[in-house]
Amino acid sequence: MARTVRIGTRGSALALAQSRWVENRIKARYPEIVTELVVIKTSGDQLKDVPLAQVGGKGLFVKEIEEAVLAGRVDMAVHSLKDMPAAMPAGCVLGAVPPREDWRDALISRNYQSLAEIPAGGRIGTGSLRRRAQILHRRPDLEVVPLRGNVDTRLRKMAEQGLDAVILAAAGLNRLGLTNLPKALLSEKEMLPAVSQGALGLEIRAQDQEMQKLLEFLDDPPTRSAVTAERAFLARLEGGCLVPVAALARVRGGKLFLEAMISDPDGRRLFREETSGTVGEAADLGRALAERLLKRGGREILSEIYGLTV
Repeated sequence: MARTVRIGTRGSALALAQSRWVENRIKARYPEIVTELVVIKTSGDQLKDVPLAQVGGKGLFVKEIEEAVLAGRVDMAVHSLKDMPAAMPAGCVLGAVPPREDWRDALISRNYQSLAEIPAGGRIGTGSLRRRAQILHRRPDLEVVPLRGNVDTRLRKMAEQGLDAVILAAAGLNRLGLTNLPKALLSEKEMLPAVSQGALGLEIRAQDQEMQKLLEFLDDPPTRSAVTAERAFLARLEGGCLVPVAALARVRGGKLFLEAMISDPDGRRLFREETSGTVGEAADLGRALAERLLKRGGREILSEIYGLTV
């Protein structure tokens, strides 16, 4: 009898596109395997008009799916890795991290090709504190308008609210085939991305060795090393959702290069550092860079917002 692999996913167009990408590669590799997409509604999908920072942050998009994995209702889950908290629940592991898509943010605008072109008083839509802080750090004369929803919703709101631009992840646009939108891709100097932006995380039960073996072919070591460094950085900062943080790691010539940032919500105090080392030091590099940013001023920011001593 053919093995059936049940894949847990959110029901958004992007989540389904990502899950079908994984499903199609499993089918191509193992034609004898039957796959089934199991759509699971998460808390984040239900709370569409509330800023994530006010209701629990990124974990809202994975909690119910992880519960299904642990309960055995699905065999694996496909997540946007940037939606996963730094700490995974006991009993779950990342079975594979496929090659990373474009990590950059995209400025979507019909009139402007860069942040610098938008005139003073211009209005930019984003639901991300990370993006808000970096925009206001560079351009305190702009207005950042809170914006949530799927890609179509945000594009519609841009027109309805008369926004000059919105900022979206390039990876999501690519996966949805929305490559013809008027956009400018922002460099890491302009907009450092969210931790693990553009990467997928295939989550499985820690004891499920069969699924681990099955997914090995999808794992990309450079991407896994990069997100390991970024997630270690996030974990050292307690993985909070009220503090703007960003990180980008890249593997070049066998070395790992990591840049990271922490800021207050309005971008007035923004601290940025970079480091490099061997691929095998990925987690250590992430933690060490977090320590440097904490010493520069990040500790005060966390203390003011959370009352934490880290």
